[in-house]
Amino acid sequence: MVSTFPNPSSVDPSRIRLSIRSLQPQLIEWRRRLHQQPELGFKEKLTAEFVSKKLQEWGIEHQTGIAHTGIVATIKGNKLGTKKVLAIRADMDALPIQELNEVPYKSQHDGVMHACGHDGHTAIALGTAYYLQQHRQDFSGTVKIIFQPAEESPGGAKPMIEAGVLKDPDVDAIIGLHLWNNLPLGTVGVRAGALMAAVECFNCTILGKGGHGALPHQTVDSVVVAAQIVSALQTIVARNVNPIDSAVVTVGELHAGTKRNVIADTARMSATVRYFNPSLKGFFNQRVEQIIAGICQSHGASYDLEYWSLYPPVINDIKMAELVRTVAEEVVETPMGIVPECQTMAAEDMSFFLQEVPGCYFFLGSANPEKDLAYPHHHPRFDFDETALGMGVEIFVRCVENFLN
Repeated sequence: MVSTFPNPSSVDPSRIRLSIRSLQPQLIEWRRRLHQQPELGFKEKLTAEFVSKKLQEWGIEHQTGIAHTGIVATIKGNKLGTKKVLAIRADMDALPIQELNEVPYKSQHDGVMHACGHDGHTAIALGTAYYLQQHRQDFSGTVKIIFQPAEESPGGAKPMIEAGVLKDPDVDAIIGLHLWNNLPLGTVGVRAGALMAAVECFNCTILGKGGHGALPHQTVDSVVVAAQIVSALQTIVARNVNPIDSAVVTVGELHAGTKRNVIADTARMSATVRYFNPSLKGFFNQRVEQIIAGICQSHGASYDLEYWSLYPPVINDIKMAELVRTVAEEVVETPMGIVPECQTMAAEDMSFFLQEVPGCYFFLGSANPEKDLAYPHHHPRFDFDETALGMGVEIFVRCVENFLN
């Protein structure tokens, strides 16, 4: 287990209104039920059924079956005032990971686990929906709550947008949060501009000429070619990208050969590229192919390259980030408090929503080493301090009240 932050200070419960504090047991119950029935992207049938059933119980208008399993709930305020529309987004999918936690709410689906906190996101969104429905007299305008499938991949945000979730009524701004075990409970990571990176991917097969390990002159060694390519790819960030702009090229897979004395005729690699600056879009795919082509040509090898863009960077609007920061300062009170330097090279398809309307995506600290709840995201022992659930609802509700009133 890795924790780079001190133990969280005690959270002041008075910062969260009594009506939301009273929801905490239900938030935990909902989250744990969702944790027990994790589902992969676009297969969140049980999760969607659970969400829809709750919304129906509360009399909240909603649409189901959007982009397969997505749901959009609409709550209209009764207070006279603005006609603006604020959207809140929560993702629902889990990961193909075997859970190792021995807890009563452990995953009941073999090989699938909520190892990134999306069960918590869904519970927070449900709690927000319930509260707003019960307190429509306290805000004007409209709130759309988007329960999105498949954030982990291949991405449900874009098909939901294409299905019209930001229309009828048109959304003016959007917010979303990610429970974040890289920050301790009682903190909020929020900043204007780039928060999370764009991610692009490529697969490449090096086509050489195999042969006997004792007769290398008769071959084109795909392993040697691949090794040079892996090393040379690092020069893109080191020598082709402005050092002020952060970027990373990671070759995560490299497969070649079947025996120690056989020179492999093919080598296959898979990699990701990540960056914050949107102006770098289109640069990496050209430079990657130039390097691969040049090295292959110098060795007499050929190659087959597949390159694609997955998610653009998450870029927060200045005004919406300031709204979230102001609200967060009212809700959390610890020595670390608000953490503006919270960028990460991880990617998120919330970015597609933020390309369409101004908004803010932020991190809600959820780690608590004192309770052994500080394992990183995507770890088979990932879990978080559920105190953060009520904090998330409070922040969302205050954002609604401040934006729409």
